[in-house]
Amino acid sequence: MTDAGADRYDSFPDGFFSRIDDSPDPQFYRDPRLVTHIDDGAIAAVGEVYRQLGIGGRTLDLMGSWVSHFRTDPDALVVAGMNADELAANPAARGRVVVDLNRHQALPFADRSFDAATCCVSVDYLTRPLEVFDEVARVLRAGAPFCVTFSNRCFPTKVIRGWAGTDDRAHVGIVSEYFARSGPWSEPQASVSSPPGRGDPLYAVWAQRTEPQP
Repeated sequence: MTDAGADRYDSFPDGFFSRIDDSPDPQFYRDPRLVTHIDDGAIAAVGEVYRQLGIGGRTLDLMGSWVSHFRTDPDALVVAGMNADELAANPAARGRVVVDLNRHQALPFADRSFDAATCCVSVDYLTRPLEVFDEVARVLRAGAPFCVTFSNRCFPTKVIRGWAGTDDRAHVGIVSEYFARSGPWSEPQASVSSPPGRGDPLYAVWAQRTEPQP
């Protein structure tokens, strides 16, 4: 696993990971929001990315909620998120864990215990993303994918300032940089689904967990 030293954050601008609202996240997410945060076209694009990557088996849906957007549900989906009521309402979940990753980055799972991981429209809220990406790598078996998807919607007071102050193309670069500075990961890949008209775009960045270098 990559060293989680603070120097990995040094080249990010000052205040990059600060937010307008730095109050405890459990307070903000206390009430369940049983809504979708992207439109139907973007939801379909998420499912297609998952299908193309062959995501299945025992899968971790990180920062998840009441719906996980798979076209075909994984054999054993574990959803980790902020609100217990939202997680309880997820019909695909076989396991549910309430966790605030901005306070506790350690995931309560064994090493190499998952076949894939996803994070849908939530990566922009992470204030310690490198430690989270390290943990995802720890719980994935070698060769397993971690797929991060996002659009252009967010809760503006909770998104990190570095995300709010940059455009969609830069967001792809930011997530790719998270992979590059954590891991071990393969070279990250990216795709974009741009719907006609005014639909939500859908960006995906993914990499596979690799074996650490000796």
